[in-house]
Amino acid sequence: MDGYYVIKSPGEGEYVDRKSRFIGHAMPVHGEEEALVLIDQVRRKYWDARHNCYGYVVGERGETTRFSDDGEPGGTAGRPILDVLTGSCLRDVLVVVTRYFGGTLLGTGGLVRAYTQATHEALDNADLRHLVRASRLRLITDYNNAGRLKHYFETGGIRMDDVIYTDKVENLITIPEEEVDAVMHRITDMTGGSAEVTIVGNGFFEIGNGHG
Repeated sequence: MDGYYVIKSPGEGEYVDRKSRFIGHAMPVHGEEEALVLIDQVRRKYWDARHNCYGYVVGERGETTRFSDDGEPGGTAGRPILDVLTGSCLRDVLVVVTRYFGGTLLGTGGLVRAYTQATHEALDNADLRHLVRASRLRLITDYNNAGRLKHYFETGGIRMDDVIYTDKVENLITIPEEEVDAVMHRITDMTGGSAEVTIVGNGFFEIGNGHG
């Protein structure tokens, strides 16, 4: 898996079809227990709605997925919500879609379309971030090399997580896994081999500014 998306802050959106209102709520979750608590909160807030359907994906690799049609015909609500989440490579995310019935039956196709669209509307208004498989490097160098390295990081789009100034300069940077060798070689060339570079972590990290 090259990467996935997470929600940094919630989003809400609405879709209306023949007077039925579908209100989508997209939220970050850090485990199935939290997802269930948030679902209950939405149900309490929209206690007068006919349906509160949901789908969620929990785990770095999407190990846990659940969905509920909450009284809608099977496969017309929860599954479409979940399909959007998995199809968008989202992780640790919950979407609840609240429906206020407008008096007209929408049919199977209409329901699938409505729940899908409400999910997209909520996600479009959420703050999404892209996490990729990356490494964190600790770089210790002298002050003579610090300036040119900072320029290299800034112009090369390398994420700088922290800088500590003591008798030397210590940088913590995050770079995509596939770029580690090239960046380490570049640092060695720029500092004449005087920089001390160590990998201090591997995993999924945010590199860019995300989208959404």
